Amino acid sequence: MNIVLILISLVVALVIIIPLLEKYQSKVGLQGATKYSKYIWPLVMLSLVIQLLYIIFN
Repeated sequence: MNIVLILISLVVALVIIIPLLEKYQSKVGLQGATKYSKYIWPLVMLSLVIQLLYIIFN
């Protein structure tokens, strides 16, 4: 159940972030947005590992 909530929150975040990036791409630039992309996958993996440990020990 918690994994479903995490997946829903990630999808909602993507639905919100992608249009904002497309809208403000000319002001911020795609280069400014890609510098944060290197932090996204490690955070996603960390959250999945924490969730897995939570499920295993409960």
